[in-house]
Amino acid sequence: MTNSVEAPPLLERVLRPYKPDCRYLRTAEVVSPGDLFQQEPFVQRYEFGIDESCYIDDTGHFNAVEFNICFNQMFYLAAATLVADSTPGPFAHWTLEHFWERQLPKILITDFSSRFRRPIGARSFSGELRLTKAVQRGARDAKPGMLILSTECRFWDLGGGAAEGKVGIVVLDPPALEQR
Repeated sequence: MTNSVEAPPLLERVLRPYKPDCRYLRTAEVVSPGDLFQQEPFVQRYEFGIDESCYIDDTGHFNAVEFNICFNQMFYLAAATLVADSTPGPFAHWTLEHFWERQLPKILITDFSSRFRRPIGARSFSGELRLTKAVQRGARDAKPGMLILSTECRFWDLGGGAAEGKVGIVVLDPPALEQR
């Protein structure tokens, strides 16, 4: 099953917190909508372009800082897409307002690993994000609820460049499962 993200305004809104020269994500396509609570991964593919690094002189290749920025942009768009499409799983009961309120202050990377196999040309490259597992825990005692997500990602270019990673995410204080 292949669906395109049809709402360029959604991508534009997801990237709004980024400075204009850090908006690397260009397009996205849902490959598999999945249901993370049913062990069915959500998969989305992306096209990126980094015309000029936002923090350093040109290294000539995609690097670890850009990997992290691109991962964040992929994850934010994936989550917003799941919310907008009411896809079964951990985001099905969210509204986009729930997501925008949590995008920066309550979505945290807890584990991050990356591996670069061959240099990737930063001007034009592709990526893929797989959300592979979700566990939602309710609030208890003085601790807020949390949504724990496991992800895998990869990047490549037409010249054979390749990188991959695994990233753990926690969303603090997600909307309760009963809400919509």
